[in-house]
Amino acid sequence: QNRCLNRPVPFSFPQTFDKILIANRGEIACRVIKTCKKMGIKTVAVHSDVDSSAVHVKMADEAVCVGPAPTSKSYLNMDAIMNAIKQTGAQAVHPGYGFLSENKEFAKRLEAEGVTFIGPDTHAIQAMGDKIESKLIAKAAKVNTIPGFDGVVKDAEEAVKIAGEIGYPVMIKASAGGGGKGMRIAWNDEETREGFRFSSQEAASSFGDDRLLIEKFIDNPRHIEIQVLADKHGNALWLNERECSIQRRNQKVVEEAPSTFLDPDTRRAMGEQAVSLAKAVKYSSAGTVEFLVDTKKNFYFLEMNTRLQVEHPITECITGLDLVQQMILIAKGYKLQQKQSDIPINGWAIESRVYAEDPYKSFGLPSIGRLSQYQEPLDLPNVRVDSGIQEGSDISIYYDPMISKLVTYGKTREEALKKMEEALDNYVIRGVTHNIPLLREIIVHPRFVSGDISTKFLPEVYPDGFKGHMLTAGERRELLATAAALYVAVEIDGEKVEVSGEWNLASALLPITINGKHRNLQCLLRTAAGEITLQYLGTSFKLRVLSKLAAYLSKHMPEKIPEDTSSILRSPMPGSVVAVSVKPGDNVSHLLENQFKKLYLKALQASNFP
Repeated sequence: QNRCLNRPVPFSFPQTFDKILIANRGEIACRVIKTCKKMGIKTVAVHSDVDSSAVHVKMADEAVCVGPAPTSKSYLNMDAIMNAIKQTGAQAVHPGYGFLSENKEFAKRLEAEGVTFIGPDTHAIQAMGDKIESKLIAKAAKVNTIPGFDGVVKDAEEAVKIAGEIGYPVMIKASAGGGGKGMRIAWNDEETREGFRFSSQEAASSFGDDRLLIEKFIDNPRHIEIQVLADKHGNALWLNERECSIQRRNQKVVEEAPSTFLDPDTRRAMGEQAVSLAKAVKYSSAGTVEFLVDTKKNFYFLEMNTRLQVEHPITECITGLDLVQQMILIAKGYKLQQKQSDIPINGWAIESRVYAEDPYKSFGLPSIGRLSQYQEPLDLPNVRVDSGIQEGSDISIYYDPMISKLVTYGKTREEALKKMEEALDNYVIRGVTHNIPLLREIIVHPRFVSGDISTKFLPEVYPDGFKGHMLTAGERRELLATAAALYVAVEIDGEKVEVSGEWNLASALLPITINGKHRNLQCLLRTAAGEITLQYLGTSFKLRVLSKLAAYLSKHMPEKIPEDTSSILRSPMPGSVVAVSVKPGDNVSHLLENQFKKLYLKALQASNFP
């Protein structure tokens, strides 16, 4: 549990490296630095010019600027990072996730310079990084695979032909892809042609490799992955599963460990197949084998991520293992100290990915800005926050808009969920739009609480998009009473509502008691005109508190005429336009606005944002 919460654990560590360079930024760079400090290892941070004051830069013992803001000129700039390694004398590199973490050329260059790559060797990266090759290896290792075409699709017409042979729906995927990029679902020939074009463009932009494959799309599956750990001596373990089915645009939103769905036999079968695949490529390090699981508990290999996974903290919570520490020890050549029988499932852990996103737009379009106020709920027990930002940090268009990974732990799932509710209510984020309203609604939804989930959870539960928390009559009275009174009893809709609490309007949090029930609210706005915005049950509500006279007179005030947007095309998010479907002189129809919105969603998928 201590390791789950990232607290110092008294332990004598074996000798590994004197200095490690972390080739990443943000929360994962901070996460790696914490373990290095615990192990007595000096650290080197790399950063772009706009990240010069970032938290990971301040945490490290040394820092080197590797270029300007665009990732291609900084965090993906191998030459600059290699120079930083030489300049600082770092003996090893931890790549985190994303960026160069699964780049075999980077691993080769490190090896050539005698620098240790804290991850698998180049053979495993190559074999598992290519979705076509990895599927063939998985088949040979007797791992269940999804039916599909085991080769590279040459062009759009061949894609249509293959899709017809497999049978719709199909999934078009980037061979070198990951993180939901370069993926499209096609239900007919037209969508296959369009999907092929956009997926190849996105794959080339994101991975420098436009090769695509096509396989049968498993409708309404769960996304469950197995964490593996293997050393350089042929030993490999599976560290149980993580349930990652709550997704939007093929990217995870809420994860938990273990899964409510797996029974011990299925868990063991998935774990053994994951280890079999790892051994087939002589894997050594932490890695994750992802599976799709259907309603009958049939499971199919999806891909293997040859790196530390974003959601690794929940595995650390239920096993007590520090995965970054294990990666460092393995990279130095130490044998695994655990046997499979030593790997427990102790309690339950849940992770919510907190993003600077507007959840009311497509379940999350990126938001940019400066964190004017920021307060993590770390005063609560059994809460862990992995972040790489602080009050005053900028969320920019250049990088993933993740604010943090909020993790809660409990002896039971119910306990972990209750703790997550409390943590979300106590999390203060001002200056950018964030997705806490969506996260809180997910974890209290009856389907999620009962474990009735799949990768279609969000579109099924919110078919018309996310609208925020829908107040019950009782909750409405609580909200209005809170806005109206401090330490007083008031009547709302004819019913008495008692509100009490030690309110400090200078504080970001408002802990109060409403009719004997404890709540944590946040006052986001309060004006002299009686306008109050409260964050209540995760969602922001705008209210007005007026005197009787002011309320009477307000009825006679002229209404503000809404802006006429019929002739305006407005971008729903910051980003780059990757295609324009019209040219001067074309005839455009009333469908143009919908086409524009569709274009921007495609631009979103092709950008650095998830």
